Amino acid sequence: WGYNPIGYFAPHAAYAAGGQRGEQIAEFRDMADALHAAGLEVIVDVVYNHTAEGDHLGPTLAWKGSANADTYWMLDGGMYDNPTGCGNAIRAESPRMVELILSSLRYWVTDLHVDGFRFDLASTLARTSAMVTTWAPVLSAMAADPVLSQVKLIAEPWDIGIGGYQAGNFPGPWAEWNDVFRGTVRDTWRSIGSLSELGARLTGSADRFAHNGRRPYHSINFITAHDGFTLADLVSYNEKHNEANGENNNDGSNDNRSWNGGAEGPTDDPDVLKNRRARQRSLLATLILSAGTPMILSGDESGRTQQGNNNVYCQDNELSWTDWGALDEDLIEWTKLLLQIRDRYSVLRPEIHPSPDDLHWFNEEGTVLTSEQWNNPDVRVVQAMFTGDPSVLLCLNTGPEPVEMTFPMPARVVLASEDVTLTGVDPSAGVKVPCYSIVVAEVLPED
Repeated sequence: WGYNPIGYFAPHAAYAAGGQRGEQIAEFRDMADALHAAGLEVIVDVVYNHTAEGDHLGPTLAWKGSANADTYWMLDGGMYDNPTGCGNAIRAESPRMVELILSSLRYWVTDLHVDGFRFDLASTLARTSAMVTTWAPVLSAMAADPVLSQVKLIAEPWDIGIGGYQAGNFPGPWAEWNDVFRGTVRDTWRSIGSLSELGARLTGSADRFAHNGRRPYHSINFITAHDGFTLADLVSYNEKHNEANGENNNDGSNDNRSWNGGAEGPTDDPDVLKNRRARQRSLLATLILSAGTPMILSGDESGRTQQGNNNVYCQDNELSWTDWGALDEDLIEWTKLLLQIRDRYSVLRPEIHPSPDDLHWFNEEGTVLTSEQWNNPDVRVVQAMFTGDPSVLLCLNTGPEPVEMTFPMPARVVLASEDVTLTGVDPSAGVKVPCYSIVVAEVLPED
């Protein structure tokens, strides 16, 4: 059914290896069971915000004409409201559509064995005749449903209509894509923004999620997604390059917050390549080591590029494919190490939002950050101590020059995105941290 759905109970046949009708259902179920056997959960990206019938000029394939008022948000003159940007929008307050959506979701859980859903343009589901509310009929029905209330629910918490930006507002059980995390972290590693904003993102975005009983893990932290630049392109291009899409490079977002490091696109310049490598590794480290649930775009761990195209939905070719012969093995190993560090230190995976006693912030000299330093956009170095057993220091140099960091208390380096050197004879005292890099240190117990 893909991104222009008609059959909400039908896995997209083109994704299946089996050629006979219906085989994709058994194949999907077998796939889900195999993933479960390997210890992996299955989250399905679902599109209940529009259908393939488009606007008044679109095809009649299912509900158009016979059930317009029940299915779609309509305007005067038989026109279709379009807060999705896809020609129409499902009227999810309609009892018939609530019934259809819930029946479909339950089918995917009970018959196809999925563990949860990511809802594309989830704010469309929150639309009612009166307002956008995250207790709209279909959302309330899901919360009361004995099956759906037990699975993972993830919102893309916006659409393009009036009132559509609902980030931070979905009810307690829902997790949400955290776009503020994305923007802040992208800015951080091109030396923009304050430490106070970065600090909020490193520690679970309590300003957005510490209400309605929500926890840090309700923040789906991400830097890249299926829309937009890949991680490799984020550090390689200042501008989008979507000419292949045939829209004169007018499609795709212009708000990329990217930096090419000194040359646009492919280059042999060793300084530019070193800069890009450092920032790729630090971006991944910030994502994986921050409180919350990290979401990694497939291919970012191996350096996949789309050649600067940030809108490849229409490209079924080398621009959107993975080149399995060109994987960045060093970046893959770095990603593995980061995941091991996240797993090793529970303080990096807090169940509740940290209190002031759980967090301490230091400058490169190992002294407590002043309010002026905390809010000064020119200050590019911070040491964040997460208190626990053991405590962990995240030392970030987000600026263009190497910095000597004195640890605020004795610690040992357990991971560094770039090679570090000692600042003295005592290895627990501190290290010289290269530009655009991260150091993880375990605080040593007191004698």
